[in-house]
Amino acid sequence: MKGVKPADNMYPALQRPDQDKAAVAKLEALEAKTGKKPNIMVFLLDDVGWMDMGFNGGGVAVGNATPNMDELAEDGLLLTSAYSTPSCSPSRATIHTGQNPLHHGILRPPMYGESGGLDGATTLPKLLKDKGYTTQGVGKWHMGENKGSLPQNVGYDDYVGFLGVSDMYTEWRDIYLNPEIALSPSRFDMMVEDEFNHNEVHCTAADTEKCEDGKLIDLDYIKDLDQHWKDVSLDFIEKQKDADDPFFLYHATRGCHFDNYPSDDYAGKSAAHTVYSDCMVEMDDVFGSLVDKLEETGQLENTLILLTSDNGPECEIPPHGRTPFRGCKGSNWEGGVRVPTFAYWKDMIPARRSDGLFDFADILPTAMSITGVKGGDIGKLFDEKTYIDGVDQMSFLLADDGESNRRSRPYTINQYFGAMRIDEFKYMFTGEIQDSIVQKGNWGGFSGTIFHDTGGAVMFNLYANPQEDVNVGIRHIPATVPLMSASGDYMAELMKFPPQFKIGFVGNNPALYNLAPEVRGGVEKMLKERGVGRPTP
Repeated sequence: MKGVKPADNMYPALQRPDQDKAAVAKLEALEAKTGKKPNIMVFLLDDVGWMDMGFNGGGVAVGNATPNMDELAEDGLLLTSAYSTPSCSPSRATIHTGQNPLHHGILRPPMYGESGGLDGATTLPKLLKDKGYTTQGVGKWHMGENKGSLPQNVGYDDYVGFLGVSDMYTEWRDIYLNPEIALSPSRFDMMVEDEFNHNEVHCTAADTEKCEDGKLIDLDYIKDLDQHWKDVSLDFIEKQKDADDPFFLYHATRGCHFDNYPSDDYAGKSAAHTVYSDCMVEMDDVFGSLVDKLEETGQLENTLILLTSDNGPECEIPPHGRTPFRGCKGSNWEGGVRVPTFAYWKDMIPARRSDGLFDFADILPTAMSITGVKGGDIGKLFDEKTYIDGVDQMSFLLADDGESNRRSRPYTINQYFGAMRIDEFKYMFTGEIQDSIVQKGNWGGFSGTIFHDTGGAVMFNLYANPQEDVNVGIRHIPATVPLMSASGDYMAELMKFPPQFKIGFVGNNPALYNLAPEVRGGVEKMLKERGVGRPTP
């Protein structure tokens, strides 16, 4: 089968007309029954590995039972080949824009108030809001603190959470983790006075200039955030039970990003008795509470639930998540980007497992398809220079024996296009050797060197060798050639729709598609307007 581009600015998708017809019939029957469009809830975990939950072989086996997640995964569509980007902010931006990092430009997480973010991009909540949805965001934001990137300026009616990332509020306060700062009055004051937002915030569409500061996030309040955010989402679901409009709820947990400080109710609650596993037990309870509230309020049958994690385990800092694959967060090995994922929709999604390809960029086109915007019309929601890397997977989710509409999946790492997957084969030409610089202590996806070229025939069979350490590129040339072709096709797309640079890494090696004048101009603009890194006092 060959992928077909629904529009010039959209990634190729497989054509499955019978599957599409069956899925549309299901949706139309449900809407006739409920009288409104379906609700959508995205439950996004942080730094959770593919094998942390019971439904993927973890759970009880690794000392943190996840009964609530397991139950819905077994009753829904369990996606064993679902992909994030290598790290959290790029993944969050991909969910919101339908673009991979090369096209939305957030190549890494912005830290401590660094500029760079969504900057008023056309986003999923904005598009859903235009379709009559009430949009609520809860939890970790981490897509920019500048005005144009604030939640209320990219489509959220309301947002309660923090604008950065968990460790940004705590690591410099902890005398055991960063004594050089925590025990130095002048350095500690430097962090207190730094311009990044130190508080939980409440953002509303009524104030597009700023978010309202709530409690200061310190070593005590960090323990309570996920419970507070759970209550915010529960209140929102309760308020929506009699609403005429459908809702989009984006619930992004603090857990289980380092550093985990369990509340008194969860400290030691896991069988593993580690702060990471205690966090996993808490996240399972939080998820179960939201699902119970949907059922209690009669909204479960009209709500698509997608649970996933923003990337693989953060291996530089133990205790961390588990994955059976090679690599960690920060890399484009499977361990860095293949994430635990399932879709649940009571009486709508048939219970099954699938290894069909699914990418975070698919969430936006799929959601818009559920609202009735399909095919090339999705591309028309954006300007002609904006490339959509996502594929509409609505029929994959809903059809009784639905198959993925994605034939291939490109991998990115930092500012590079690094690999391509079709079926079980992965062709790789740029990636990271994680232990190439240091072999002592803890190393992971942010610790190694990037290789930019190979001998030309590095390919892995992910079924036979999920650890990606046996090359089959020469022995399996009949599979290698189609992957090389798909890689060349996407390289051409990157020349036509050049990469964006809103926040990136310091580096010296430009890729072929980064030699385009537009890309050079984009890099110059980033360096001139934003620089790289946080300001030095």
